[in-house]
Amino acid sequence: MVEKLLIATKNEGKAREYRSLFEPKGFEVITLNDIPEKIEIEENGTTFVENATIKAKALADKYQVLALADDSGLAIDQLNGEPGIYSARYAGDHDDEANKQKVLTKLEGVPREKRTAHFHCAIVVCDPNKPKLVAQGQVDGVILTAPQGEGGFGYDPLFYYPPFEKSFAQLTMEQKNSVSHRGRAVNELMEQFDQWWK
Repeated sequence: MVEKLLIATKNEGKAREYRSLFEPKGFEVITLNDIPEKIEIEENGTTFVENATIKAKALADKYQVLALADDSGLAIDQLNGEPGIYSARYAGDHDDEANKQKVLTKLEGVPREKRTAHFHCAIVVCDPNKPKLVAQGQVDGVILTAPQGEGGFGYDPLFYYPPFEKSFAQLTMEQKNSVSHRGRAVNELMEQFDQWWK
């Protein structure tokens, strides 16, 4: 019997990434797009790990399958960790331009050395019958005073990564994946997964 792995996403790009990781292990990877009913999960945690756990556990319990969820965002030191878990809806509902503008406005006049920030990603896998598996990744950078680059999404044009001397929006997909918070969390997940699953 092929084990199903339900990913808490409707994003096909994310689904492809997880398929490439888990199909070689013999899993059939499905997403929320494959579930006919609309499922509402209230993410009321206070951390990335809590929110990812809420999503993964709700799906694992409801459908009695292995479920994976992730939660990630941007934390700016000068703003006490904002936007944090509210990254996607910092200035309203999933409006990337408004979100970036709000960050720039709040950091107006703040010198470069105080514009440090981190992208953080937490991935949680829940199985109805065992303790959850948690993996996390983080990448450190600096918030620019104006967007740079056309690639990426979300806060990428504002997030400057010193080792490459470019914003995340100026990196190739390969470069970004090699250093990103998601990439690092996924690597940690894959290092732990087989042991946990056994």
